[in-house]
Amino acid sequence: MAAMEAESGVRKIVATPHCNIPGYFDNYFDEMYLNAYRRAREAINRERIPVKLLPGAEVFATYDLAELIVKKKIMPLNQSRYILIEFSFDENPDFANAVIKNVQEIGVKPVIAHVERYEFIQDAPKIAAEWAAKGCVLQVNKGSYTGRFGRHAETTAMSLLKKGLVSVIASDAHGAEHRTPFMLDAYDHLKKCCSQKELDMLFRENPERICSDRPILRKRSAL
Repeated sequence: MAAMEAESGVRKIVATPHCNIPGYFDNYFDEMYLNAYRRAREAINRERIPVKLLPGAEVFATYDLAELIVKKKIMPLNQSRYILIEFSFDENPDFANAVIKNVQEIGVKPVIAHVERYEFIQDAPKIAAEWAAKGCVLQVNKGSYTGRFGRHAETTAMSLLKKGLVSVIASDAHGAEHRTPFMLDAYDHLKKCCSQKELDMLFRENPERICSDRPILRKRSAL
């Protein structure tokens, strides 16, 4: 996967394993996490793949998420104030809003994972606009722009992009054969509708800013 990223021009990868999934596993930040991260980084270096692996997690939203963050059980994106948060695809929007409010109150900057795939966002995109206006970072999967996640996700992803609400496009990769980390397919696809400046912001500048704990760039006002 790292070699595939390098082939598509990527030089830094944030590893975001699933975390805090009720009924399945916790995968909190601990010595086991650190050992896995070190082994992966060493393997990339040993193979001389020209990418740098950074730590992170894709954190499932639960009522106690803010408490878990305070207890330092959650790994932010490269140890920044940004935390990648995902919801159930059929989540109640009131619950999602409550979680976002709670984590922002403790100083976290939420990066909302694959925002275009949530049913309530597909039904009411104005919720995504409200999140962006409150300072959330909206991330869209690159596969949504190429139809990987169905018509509704693709339509929502394009709508959010045209409205200037998308701040980051990421791979959400799960393997080297399916849902791969190769980024050029989406990048080339979006050349048809995005300027070079916008592509740089979505694929390079904002990811870099998040990893270095700096404010992101926005195309224009979200509302």
